Amino acid sequence: MTSESPAKKQKMASSLDQLKTYTVVVADTGDFEAIKTYKPTDATTNPSLILAATKMPQYQHLLENAVKYARSHSSDEDEQVTLAIDKLFVLFGSEILKIVPGRVSTEVDARLSFDKNAMVEKAKTFIEMYKDAGISKERILIKLSTTWEGVQAAKVLEEEYGIHCNMTLLFSFAQAVACAEAGVTLISPFVGRIYDWYVKNTDQKTFEPLKDPGVISVTKIYNYYKKYDYKTVVMGASFRNDGQITALAGCDLLTIRAQAADIEKVHLDEKKFRWLHNEDAMAVEKLAEGIRKFAIDSVKLEDMIRKHIKDSSNSH
Repeated sequence: MTSESPAKKQKMASSLDQLKTYTVVVADTGDFEAIKTYKPTDATTNPSLILAATKMPQYQHLLENAVKYARSHSSDEDEQVTLAIDKLFVLFGSEILKIVPGRVSTEVDARLSFDKNAMVEKAKTFIEMYKDAGISKERILIKLSTTWEGVQAAKVLEEEYGIHCNMTLLFSFAQAVACAEAGVTLISPFVGRIYDWYVKNTDQKTFEPLKDPGVISVTKIYNYYKKYDYKTVVMGASFRNDGQITALAGCDLLTIRAQAADIEKVHLDEKKFRWLHNEDAMAVEKLAEGIRKFAIDSVKLEDMIRKHIKDSSNSH
């Protein structure tokens, strides 16, 4: 993002300014300079983005602070690694909130994607750490994988603790319905990754914006939410081209059409959810792949932090 030419940055920034008049723009990066350039309303991070950012010299102080915090709170190395990573996420989130006026999404480790209780506990830990940093939970979205367990964790966090959730790795209609029924604050369907799957697995290699499978999927979800008056916000993510963005920009403009949309209401228990999601080969593949990739980067981040902790204890 930061290596783009000044002319390209200027063009993108002006396109975003137009877009902001009728939709919320969210930065998906851990790079503060990029956030300052594009001035989004909200921002989101994940293990992959944090891993990339911590390799940049300008963010070394955050890594040092996280390790220092962990060493002062525990003498056990494994515990120190966990504490340092949690603190690092919160430090990045806190810095981002100095730049954006809205909220930051902080992601729960993808390796907890099938453990409802562990996701709830990790979310509460993040919120507590933000509170210690003087940041209210209203400015935080906890980002969870959209597994059945992830949706149930979000339901508990929203209903019992007033903690807002952003559901990620969302590819299927079943996932979107489950999120709405759980009353989650926001979903982030992966428009670009849906498109990628169809390009790779079908004979069609290009799509007009309104016939783009990612755009069609998100439009259907949006119409369903509007028709049945769900308050969950739909925020398209991982765009691959300008056409996808403009086709989905300002989804609220679609409201009138949504009321007339021919979509039956669906109620999902766990069995129905798993079946309906399983019927969508693209969604099954992309969810599993997404969890695996985030998990790999979480392990890399852990290894890097562990090395940092060892190096810092050897130097003391």
